[in-house]
Amino acid sequence: MEIMGNLKSYKVVISGLVQGVGFRPFVYRVAKASKVNGYVKNLGGSEVEVRIEGDSHQIGEFLHLLFTKLPPPARIESVRMEEEEFSGLEGFSIAPSGNLMREPSQIPPDLAVCDECMREVLDPKDRRYHYPFNSCAYCGPRFSMLYKVPYDRENTAMRDFPLCDLCSKEYYDSENERRFDAQGISCPSCGPKLFLETIDGEGVDGDPIEVTAKLLSEGYVVAVKGIGGFHIAVDPFNDDVVLKLRERKNRPQQPFAVMALSLNEVKRHAYVSKVEEDLLTSPERPIVLLKKREDYSLSRFLSPGLDREGFFLYYTPLHYLLLERLGKHVLVMTSGNKHGFPMCTDERCVKERLKGVVDFVLYHNRKIVNRVDDSVVRVSNNRVLMIRRSRGYAPLWIKVKGRRFVHSMAVGAELQNAGAVGFDDKVVLTQYIGDTDDLESLEDLEKYLEFFSKLYSLRPKIVVSDKNPGYQSSYLAQKLAERYNAELVRIQHHYAHVLSVAADHGLEEGVGIAIDGIGYGDDGNAWGGEVIKFSGEKYERIYHLRYVPYVGGDVNALRPKRMLALFLSQFMGFDEISGLTGLKDVELAFLEKAVKRRGLMTSSLGRFLDAVSAFLGICNLRTYEGEPAMKLEASAMGGKLLDMEIPLVGEEIDTVRAFQWMIENWGKYRVNDLAYTVQYKVGEALVKAALKLSPESILVSGGAAVNEYVLKGIAENSEGVPVLTPRRVPAGDGGIALGQIYYTTFMS
Repeated sequence: MEIMGNLKSYKVVISGLVQGVGFRPFVYRVAKASKVNGYVKNLGGSEVEVRIEGDSHQIGEFLHLLFTKLPPPARIESVRMEEEEFSGLEGFSIAPSGNLMREPSQIPPDLAVCDECMREVLDPKDRRYHYPFNSCAYCGPRFSMLYKVPYDRENTAMRDFPLCDLCSKEYYDSENERRFDAQGISCPSCGPKLFLETIDGEGVDGDPIEVTAKLLSEGYVVAVKGIGGFHIAVDPFNDDVVLKLRERKNRPQQPFAVMALSLNEVKRHAYVSKVEEDLLTSPERPIVLLKKREDYSLSRFLSPGLDREGFFLYYTPLHYLLLERLGKHVLVMTSGNKHGFPMCTDERCVKERLKGVVDFVLYHNRKIVNRVDDSVVRVSNNRVLMIRRSRGYAPLWIKVKGRRFVHSMAVGAELQNAGAVGFDDKVVLTQYIGDTDDLESLEDLEKYLEFFSKLYSLRPKIVVSDKNPGYQSSYLAQKLAERYNAELVRIQHHYAHVLSVAADHGLEEGVGIAIDGIGYGDDGNAWGGEVIKFSGEKYERIYHLRYVPYVGGDVNALRPKRMLALFLSQFMGFDEISGLTGLKDVELAFLEKAVKRRGLMTSSLGRFLDAVSAFLGICNLRTYEGEPAMKLEASAMGGKLLDMEIPLVGEEIDTVRAFQWMIENWGKYRVNDLAYTVQYKVGEALVKAALKLSPESILVSGGAAVNEYVLKGIAENSEGVPVLTPRRVPAGDGGIALGQIYYTTFMS
């Protein structure tokens, strides 16, 4: 390559996000521009192989353009060049894909429709005018319609739609940057079609989108097929229809997400920071939890008791066209599932499971191969925190700095779960799976762990699960370990939470704060508010929230007043507790006897926040995961910080003191002041305990790590020590598989 005019030949294997993003056509154009000969083709591991021949100037120009003119969604992570014998290739071509895997590469995630595709959809002179499925090399569904790699049309759901002459002409036109060799393209002549039916299967005449918009405006409930599953759509201004949906879906309080036509439409109802605006308009298009405006005009029943609403922008032409035809350009678009079941991905599921929930079904005839829920994020204390990692983000891998993994598999935890596989320096998390105490979700977890293992040619040597022997995912881990003759490793829940942050930031030791609901502790108790010091596979819980009785188990999570009674029992008699909780005498008598027996104890921050929520009269019944704590957080809006201390006594942070203080100050201050102070102060107490260990940084994770006021209490009292939270995975159980996989790199 150093000698001008000396002809050379190289094989270049490129990995990263290089399939499904217009990369081969891009390489073709770069090759033509630099006048090299050869070919480009997909390989079986989602990587791309390029053969180039030319003189040093031509090859140098090719490499320069390759790295400086990448397509918007593409990412190059590694390039391996090998000199080959010069063979005098003529011209440059896109060769048929191969099945050999030389280097692993990324599976493309689903991407929101791009501006250029939407311009075509809205142009009356364009042949794709009002076409609901328009896409190009840079946007549209990818993972949700992928059967296998390489990412070629015949390996996707688009194989059911042969290209028409006009689309075929675009597909083979090397000058057509957005459609040359773009696997997912189609048009009204050759692409998927829309259908509208009643829930009983009767066809509805008229333009499906026009009629659907009319039905929604009249108060009907409609299932709408999207990229990765069905949504259920209703008018978000109509109290009656929102309440009807709640009743039909058996979802009395859990918030519904709202999809909008434009950023300005979102800003009519919520405050949007620059960071939140970037999230809303990104190619990933997640649901973003935004603070409601004071003049919030959507139905008060969308997110009762909460100060945030989940908003997201349209991400397909179908969504845009439907929203455009509605007068106010917003819709409830909540998951198309029956309570306790995964989201429906086909019409059969809708008609069987959602009969009695929806009135009409708007669907298309492109198969959803992989269920992919909407991703959810929020911003707390200027930190972007992921709640659910799925569409737009999964299944992109996470590279872990400085570590190498043996082939490994992790099943995560139990609720709001995702699994993972690990190899080389990479961890691939599945898309959001859900609660694996449901059989179908558990089967989905197994399905996708097997899918990614096969895709990356892995045979796991280690299978990792939570220590909780009662988790269904733990049973699955045992089954998988037997199937692969692999070592089964069980990791403590909160240590895995801390390790998920360590993996995300490339740390091998440190101090972590793990705060969540309930996790199986090493001493058999229910942990959930821990300060952990770790170095590699060794860890020690140094401090924790004060143990209180947890008699009755998970019923205490469903009924926060019981948890309140258990906290109050630590400093007053049960005869006094009755008036503060409103619990019946027979239930208090049961709790009193059980407390005396001193059975299971808990240090859970989640249960502490539940009890505070009950004490302040904010939430007395949990109808969805995290509800009492979420409503407590919302109630603190506008509150001020009062003088109160939650002390460290020995190894315990004495949360009971917070209840004594609230009783002493009841009536002196507003509820939002009390709520703000207690949440802030428990964060402060946790970080003060962590600082006693002289950390270089403090890692914070767990479901409660997204709480704005707890996190604020931690961050503002860290004395300059960096506070690290997860960046690429959820702080809750959806990110725990990353920590489980990371642990395997420390095993001797």
